[in-house]
Amino acid sequence: MNWDIFINYVGLGQSQMHWLVKIAFILIITLFIHLIISKLISRILLQLKSTKNPWDKALLMAARQPIKYFTWGLGLLIISQTSNNEMGAFSQTSLDALRKIGLIVLLTWFVSRLVKRCEQILISPVKMKHPMDLTTVSAVGKLIKASLLIISALVVLQTIGVSISGILAFGGIGGIAVGFAAKDLLANFFGGLMVYLDRPFSVGDWVRSPDKEIEGTVEHIGWRQTRIRTFDKRPLYVPNATFSLISVENPSRMSHRRIYEKIGIRYDDVDALASIMSDIKAMLKTHQDIDSSQTMIVSFNEFGPSSLDFFVYTFTKTTNWIRFHEVKQDILLKIIDIIASHKAELAFPTQTLKVQTEPNIHPEA
Repeated sequence: MNWDIFINYVGLGQSQMHWLVKIAFILIITLFIHLIISKLISRILLQLKSTKNPWDKALLMAARQPIKYFTWGLGLLIISQTSNNEMGAFSQTSLDALRKIGLIVLLTWFVSRLVKRCEQILISPVKMKHPMDLTTVSAVGKLIKASLLIISALVVLQTIGVSISGILAFGGIGGIAVGFAAKDLLANFFGGLMVYLDRPFSVGDWVRSPDKEIEGTVEHIGWRQTRIRTFDKRPLYVPNATFSLISVENPSRMSHRRIYEKIGIRYDDVDALASIMSDIKAMLKTHQDIDSSQTMIVSFNEFGPSSLDFFVYTFTKTTNWIRFHEVKQDILLKIIDIIASHKAELAFPTQTLKVQTEPNIHPEA
């Protein structure tokens, strides 16, 4: 091939450019645009690192990959149109449908990525002054993604010529049959929905039920079941419908922890009982880990079989399980010291046996 033939082949002469050369040029231009957009987005993200607003960064990060694929999709669409003009492999209607479907897929992908990044921002204590609850954010995110997927699927079906009205009518009639066949599944779904709306517990909470042997830390709340990690580290999977039938206690949301102890001293120390209780109450009022604004009782309770019993009723400021036992231990040791300081002793089960001897009887002489 001489130089004149090459010039005419690529379209630099009098003849038109060959369609394969056009495709090559389109690929090169598409690659060039792709590199420019990638560089531009990277530079904008670098500038956004110095800003405190997380939403603009989330929007750009969510659009980053869809924009790149949109660039290549647009290039491939132009290539398809160019080759179709030469070969006639596809109809114009098919290319229009393909363009619409590609745009719908990219928009769906973009919104899904944006929702995911918004979830991360809303629950982050670093990015939000008042972060939202993980359970609520996760529920809303799942609902938006599911709705988006359903709407996108219906639009795609409409684009390729499938009647949506027929599908919706079939769904309405078939929904009744499915409802009867999958009533347990639906019960779990609505049970999960009530958990999301009422929020009796959240991920990370310690929960237990007095009605069933359920106790542990909530790890995951799904639409069908909730995973709870028991204290012996076993996973417990509870269907969500169960929570509408049982009572659930959430100790993680307690405001205080209670100390309630019964203590007995010897009957021999009855004279020191009032002073002991007075000193114990004074100690509790000045203790830094005891909330004196809550109910506080140190009172004589009953005459035990071998002890004079009084009880201590008070609340700690902490709700942490380990810290609570440390505070409780400190309180009990101080009570022991107070009793000892009054020369009294803690009672333990004892019995006193009195033996009466009869007077000596002398027989008559």
